[in-house]
Amino acid sequence: MLITIIELLVVLLALYLGSRYGSLALGAIAGFGLAFLVFDHGLEPGTPPTDVIYIIVAAVTCAGVLQASGGMDWLIQLAEKLLRRHPQHITFLAPITTFFLTVLVGTGHVMYTIMPIITDVSIKKGIRPERPCAIASVASMIAIICSPISAAVIAFSAISAANGFHITIPQIVMVTIPSCLVGVIVAAAWSSRRGLDLDKDPEFQKRIATPEGREYVFGNTNTLLTKEISSKAKRAVYIFLAAIVLIIVLALSQKILPAYETVKAIDGAKDVLLPTGKTVSPEQLAKAGIVMAGVTVKAPVTIKMYLVIQIILITAAAFMIIFCGAKPKSAVAGNVWQSGMVAVVAIYGIAWLANTFFGAHMDSIKELLGTMVSEYRWTIALMFFIFSVLINSQGAVVVSLLPVAYALGIPGWVLLGVLPCAYGYFFIPNYPTDIATVNMDRSGTTKIGKYVLNHSFMVPGLICVVVSTLVCYLLSSIIF
Repeated sequence: MLITIIELLVVLLALYLGSRYGSLALGAIAGFGLAFLVFDHGLEPGTPPTDVIYIIVAAVTCAGVLQASGGMDWLIQLAEKLLRRHPQHITFLAPITTFFLTVLVGTGHVMYTIMPIITDVSIKKGIRPERPCAIASVASMIAIICSPISAAVIAFSAISAANGFHITIPQIVMVTIPSCLVGVIVAAAWSSRRGLDLDKDPEFQKRIATPEGREYVFGNTNTLLTKEISSKAKRAVYIFLAAIVLIIVLALSQKILPAYETVKAIDGAKDVLLPTGKTVSPEQLAKAGIVMAGVTVKAPVTIKMYLVIQIILITAAAFMIIFCGAKPKSAVAGNVWQSGMVAVVAIYGIAWLANTFFGAHMDSIKELLGTMVSEYRWTIALMFFIFSVLINSQGAVVVSLLPVAYALGIPGWVLLGVLPCAYGYFFIPNYPTDIATVNMDRSGTTKIGKYVLNHSFMVPGLICVVVSTLVCYLLSSIIF
């Protein structure tokens, strides 16, 4: 037992140090923990989630090429038109905008471009920017479990299928999108009344008391409305959206997918279907002098959906490069591709480390948590949330904990119901989107408090996650 505790502490220490250093350190330091468990403690290495990682690489490549084509600017421009047309409703429209941008692109980091616009619209309208900014940041992150091309959703579908809960990507987002949207709206409703109005806020009034301060707050206008969007950029958006629609259609109608013949092993203790269509029992074969421990036959197998997703996404990326003038070097330099590849490395290291530890101690984990989880299934939500706070990645939470949850006997519909709890990294405000939001709010109203946890994202984040989980659990129980 003592050795198990030591190994658990090594895992937690690797996660802590990785999150503290951030970026690629999440995966690299997880590798250090993995080396300790394997070489020093002799644990059998787990299997890295390569299938999921390949899909993420394809999705990140496609989204990165879209950004390089200028298509992302067009999406942001359309969003800005909506926000500036209805500035009085910015507290509700801002989070809804960042939510659906993430759903489309598969990463919440797209909000970096729209956040200065949200701040500008709020200040010009006299609305406290903290109200829309904080919930907009939260909305952009929780929407990851609502995107058909996000790592978390893809991983949930693939891992669930491997554990007997066959659920397609469209079925997942059919539950998560309305659930999280309700959570976002409820949190926005609370946010609409938070804090003092700008004209009554002494800190804000002090900030604009000097000409320099007033110029900094009111003089800077961020906009993409004046940027000319080329026809090639718009064409790239159409290609990108067509790829997403095609993935959804094929996921719903998998019977139309191509099939190919493969060699399949058959247990020698079972009846054998001959090419003539006749079934022969092992006893009949034994009478003929044939004894088989096992046989192989040719059988048609439909192409797996995770391969279909990869093919479609990299094909869409190729079309955008060839027909829309997207430059590969620009795609690699963009923040969408870079943040996505950082997530790949994090998931690779963290999931491999977790798989190694949990795989070695699954019997002990079942004995320790089995009774509690079987009687109180919702407690798995706390595991999701706490793990997310530690590693700052919904995809890594799903890849690391979902196999463990299935091994504990938790039904797939319950795990889908608590999926919003995979977003908990707003709790400690060290994630790039939250830090960027604080820095982009020129009014200074969106902030990290003196005691760290009393920050602008805490209450909107908790409201959003709790409400989203309750609705998601209810919908999942009704549908599945």
